[in-house]
Amino acid sequence: MKNIINIALLCLLPLLSKTQPANLKFENLATPDTGKIWIQPCQGRPAMAIWGHTNGLSVAIPQLNIMPRGLIRIFTPYLNHDRHVVTNFIAMEPVPSGQEQRGLSELEMSSWDPDIRGKRFWSSDNANQTSGSNEIFPARGIIEKENGIETLSVYIFSEPFDNGAKVYVRLRFFQNRPYEFELTSYTYENSIELNNFILTATMGNKARLRTLYLDKYEKSSADIWPYYTDDAFTPHTFFPLKDMIQDAKGFAYFIVAPNEKDPSTAIYAEGTHQHWKYTGKVATQYWISTNPSKETQGIVNGRYTYWASKSPIPGGISFENFEIKEPFKNGNRYIFGITPESPLDFIKKVREDN
Repeated sequence: MKNIINIALLCLLPLLSKTQPANLKFENLATPDTGKIWIQPCQGRPAMAIWGHTNGLSVAIPQLNIMPRGLIRIFTPYLNHDRHVVTNFIAMEPVPSGQEQRGLSELEMSSWDPDIRGKRFWSSDNANQTSGSNEIFPARGIIEKENGIETLSVYIFSEPFDNGAKVYVRLRFFQNRPYEFELTSYTYENSIELNNFILTATMGNKARLRTLYLDKYEKSSADIWPYYTDDAFTPHTFFPLKDMIQDAKGFAYFIVAPNEKDPSTAIYAEGTHQHWKYTGKVATQYWISTNPSKETQGIVNGRYTYWASKSPIPGGISFENFEIKEPFKNGNRYIFGITPESPLDFIKKVREDN
């Protein structure tokens, strides 16, 4: 009987208080199961919330003492990075109807955890877990087949934003696309209506992304902000749908890449934190809108110094946030990727599909 009670309590733990055990640290969580195709959280005990491809890209959400909060982490070990070194983050930024000001999942204070910055994220195997769950017992994710291709899906929810937005995304990985994943955006019950729900890649400075690849031209960060040397974000710069590369399906691509052949050889200013120092292979990063409209825009901003520091970025200003913005509809579907292909090789394949 004692064992039965213990098992029952274990099953209930994810649904209990939003607080976490004070003495439990991330490094003590069970590492994910790694199969032939998929990485998935271990079940039945406190576990790391990591999902993705065994031989490709994987993602995680923050847990316990891991900071910053309010961000989806992206890992790319196929670029010769350590498995849990973050290459980029994705933040959730909902914009209420009739407003321009964004909610900021990374920068808003949590309403559930006093004095902690960043919204809490949690995971679910379905779209119904809107009330929050214990982050140390992540969802396993659902494996299915679509047109003969195996997929892994998991839902990531955010606690409510200060502006009244209540949002979540479904992440889906495809067996035959190891360097990208799909994000489908939604609101849940009692959310304020939204103009936009922007999913933004927030750490372009880590890879020093400096060149935008558009339909008929390229644009560098140095061309956009030739004189900027402050330690804040630049203003946003906008690119309309007509400037983006589109494929035969009508998907719109917003593509950025470094301008360095080997970013790992950069010389950093004294005092630059170790986590900004890029190692491994160069890669191309991209967003895809799968159902663009005439209002679809690609947006970038830049930084001359690394975030929260005075350390200048080697080689000059680079893109920090890059994103696609369009009118919100439940079920808007995007793809984010980090491919070891060069931007020109990647674009050639996109155009050949036409």
